[in-house]
Amino acid sequence: MMNQLEDIASQLLQQQDLVLVGHAIPDGDCIGSMLGLACALRALGKRVEMMLENPVPVIYHYLPSWKDIKAPQKVERGGFAAVWLDCSDQCRVDQVVREALAGAQLVINIDHHPGNSLFGDYNFVDTQAAACAEIIYRLLNIMAVPITADIANCLYAGLIMDTGRFLNSNTTSLTMQIGAELLKSGASVELARNNLFESKPLKEVVLLKYALQHLGLSEDGKVAWMCLSLDEAVQADARDYHPEGIINYTRMISGVEVGLLFREVAPGQVKVGFRSRGRVDVASLAREFGGGGHRLAAGASLKGSLEEAAARILARVKDVC
Repeated sequence: MMNQLEDIASQLLQQQDLVLVGHAIPDGDCIGSMLGLACALRALGKRVEMMLENPVPVIYHYLPSWKDIKAPQKVERGGFAAVWLDCSDQCRVDQVVREALAGAQLVINIDHHPGNSLFGDYNFVDTQAAACAEIIYRLLNIMAVPITADIANCLYAGLIMDTGRFLNSNTTSLTMQIGAELLKSGASVELARNNLFESKPLKEVVLLKYALQHLGLSEDGKVAWMCLSLDEAVQADARDYHPEGIINYTRMISGVEVGLLFREVAPGQVKVGFRSRGRVDVASLAREFGGGGHRLAAGASLKGSLEEAAARILARVKDVC
């Protein structure tokens, strides 16, 4: 059942013990939404924990309280509420996370992805919102929580990463208004620019070098892809590093409708990123392979070799381009 945002606000105000969780391979919206909400709830005197199965990427280490985000550990106490952020379903996290939260007395689901399975006891999903951070901003206003500079920086990071610096088609007038309000509340454009876009770790640049060596283009020029093997990630000292920006180089090529990045993360396991210029709904494609995401940006995980995964995905993508 879908609830109103006021219902979510009421439940959060009633709960005293909360665990916030986001999806695997967290992006800026997932992390920013989690940290912003945690800052607000802690300001209300609530006990708040944060849980992610993957490490917080270095570019987000400028955000307050990022060190408080922990790896999944079973929550032994009862009586806590689990708040899922930016997750279209519970399969966006590993089984270890689901087991850690098994004792939750209440599940709250806040998201903006189409096709959300409404798995919570309370669900608010706004597919028109450009980012989950946009929803959190509106939620905090309903809860009458003052937006501090710390909260503003967190939510601003979520907004600019999920909108591609306010350039993607999901950006609305409301998104821009919220961005302006966050700046008024103390969000720093300079901090965001320096950390998110102008401070790339060397390992990401090395990964880009390897990925460009495996750049492919379909005969009609509508599909571009890059591949990264596990060996190359190890050579770059980046086996556990999840770069957000490399895939965008495929979509930058003139004439390309869909860009892809195939990344071998373990023997027999491949992560696939999808990016669309606009005509193709890559979230729909990703769902065919057990993944999900947005119309213009999505992901999936496949079993098999890098070559097998690429062949399967490319055959399907070429069908729709």
